[in-house]
Amino acid sequence: MILCSCNRITEDEVRKVARSGAATVDAAYACLGCEAQCGCCLDYAQEIIDEVRGTRRSHLRLVKSRAA
Repeated sequence: MILCSCNRITEDEVRKVARSGAATVDAAYACLGCEAQCGCCLDYAQEIIDEVRGTRRSHLRLVKSRAA
C-alpha cells in the first residue's frame, strides 16, 4: 500500500529500510533517495518504523512548514 503519495513510497519499502537500521522517518526516506514533502505520512511512517524496530515513541513529531 502507498504510504507517501508525494514520493510514492510503500509501506513495504519503509519496513525494509527500518529492518536495515533506519530509526526515523528522515533516515528512512533518505535511504529511499527522497525526503518528506507535505508531512501527512510522517506519523504513520514512524509507527511502522517503531513497529519493525520494536520501539514506541510517546511524542508527536513537529512538522515544519516548507512554504515555497
